[in-house]
Amino acid sequence: MAHTLTAEPPANAAARQGSITLIRHGEPALSRKVLLNAEGYRNFWAQYEVLGLLPGQTPPTELVAIVAAAGSVISSTRLRSIESARALTGGDTFVRDPMLIEAPLPPPRLLAFVRLSPRIWGFMARFWWWFFNHHEGAETRRQAEGRADRAAARLIEATASGQDVAVIAHGFFNFMIGRALKRRGWKLAASQGYKYWSMRRFHRA
Repeated sequence: MAHTLTAEPPANAAARQGSITLIRHGEPALSRKVLLNAEGYRNFWAQYEVLGLLPGQTPPTELVAIVAAAGSVISSTRLRSIESARALTGGDTFVRDPMLIEAPLPPPRLLAFVRLSPRIWGFMARFWWWFFNHHEGAETRRQAEGRADRAAARLIEATASGQDVAVIAHGFFNFMIGRALKRRGWKLAASQGYKYWSMRRFHRA
């Protein structure tokens, strides 16, 4: 059963608030070397959401060390995040939280003959979702921002005793959590961007 990692609080825990490290999962087992129309991309994204990792990946040693030092490790409930967390922890010693799943990516309704790569579809879908509220009945930007703010609040609460927290989740929703952390007075202390197996660490400003 999943559980929170335990760690002895440091002697100066009262004077120190832990850090929050947002980690993106590894590469999923789904090739992006295809051209798709809008409906094809909708099916592609549905597959992406349920598949795990491409076999044979080894997480960077830096991320393994960050996770090992964390007092609490949390992943989203998507399989690609769970498998990434297992690879980083060496087992199942982490919490799974559905609040951390990725924001939706419904593609804009272009004509069926328009065929694009998943990468371009992903950019367009996010653009339409972010700026034009194109959500097709799924979570809206405002709803996702509220979820990201609640996630940020939980993570901050988890650091209050001085322990560091590591989150293994998704590129864009991690970005949204980062925005929420900044609004709450946290600052970005280290960043590797948003590629697979990358991290962004936040400290209290």
